[in-house]
Amino acid sequence: MELSEHTAAAGTIRVDEQDGRTVVVLVGEVDAALRDEASATMAQALISGDPVVVDTTHATFIDSSGIAFVLQLHLAAREAGIPVSLQDPHRVLRDVLEMIGMGDEFVSEPSLAVPEPA
Repeated sequence: MELSEHTAAAGTIRVDEQDGRTVVVLVGEVDAALRDEASATMAQALISGDPVVVDTTHATFIDSSGIAFVLQLHLAAREAGIPVSLQDPHRVLRDVLEMIGMGDEFVSEPSLAVPEPA
């Protein structure tokens, strides 16, 4: 398996603009391999100042690094006065947020019909 194949299969984080909101889409396996991508995505997601929706519809796995990304995004957005909500939160993410007492910090959104990754 080539490195590029592994990266594509592992996962990605991307930012889409939709209806005046910034949608951060977590796809596939969201783990430590996406650290650099997560940092760049966080900056991109916050620059517009629009409300942020974190969409985990297409996430198949989220480890502690992925959960840390969502928490850091939430904290940075809160400092900037930007609301963050979750769309279709992955069970692991939802469970961990509840476990650490942050489940009530995020509003859940109905599906936004973000196109599936190519």
